[in-house]
Amino acid sequence: MAYLFEMKLLSASYGTTVVLKDIDLKVVENDFIGVIGPNGGGKTTLLKVILGLLKPVQGEIVFNKDLLNANRIGYLPQISTGDINYPVTVSDIVLSGLMIGKGIISRMTASDRKKAAGVIYELGLSEMAGVTINELSGGQMQRVFLGRAIIGDPKLLLLDEPGNFVDTTFENDFYEKLRELNKRMAILMVSHDVGTISAHIKSFACVNRRLHYHASPEITNEDLLSYGCPVQVISHGDIPHTVLKKHN
Repeated sequence: MAYLFEMKLLSASYGTTVVLKDIDLKVVENDFIGVIGPNGGGKTTLLKVILGLLKPVQGEIVFNKDLLNANRIGYLPQISTGDINYPVTVSDIVLSGLMIGKGIISRMTASDRKKAAGVIYELGLSEMAGVTINELSGGQMQRVFLGRAIIGDPKLLLLDEPGNFVDTTFENDFYEKLRELNKRMAILMVSHDVGTISAHIKSFACVNRRLHYHASPEITNEDLLSYGCPVQVISHGDIPHTVLKKHN
């Protein structure tokens, strides 16, 4: 299976503060990796390095040449309430994912608008195409921003805490949509919700300054402790929830 990118002994920092140290990670086509770890452990920084927003201070990241073409990496950042206070429509938001190299939305072609309509339909939002973003529920809004991330047909989709803005009504629908997208693109998803995402991903990457790759969706408290990832695993059903010991 073809690789999309590979990090080799990569380190990244903000000033003199090293946030990522000696990272090795290889991502191949149709991977679905859950990126977990404590606050400040470097999860979002990992995405910034992949996006080229932060240059490594040591080591390298090598991309498949096809991934370097415009829009081949889709990105869904964390969404805040500040993202919903603009009078833009669902169509505008989705179309903005094609703005790289094309300027403002008014310059979009008929083909671009047709493509946006197809993505909106795929996400079940056709009846809301002309609705402004501040009229949507959290789950609907998350699907709109997902549409912006995938309209360029990326080979790699990066998600930063996508569950933060998804209400329970749309949670299952959202993750099912990610499962469908994973058939045509690799996904790296940053999340604190280890219990929920384990039902959808294929493997874990535990990030706490260093990265430990776990080639399975099933991860135990002992695994997390050995990887140096002081996060909490909550399981439902016959298994009670467990809180990990404090990380030193």
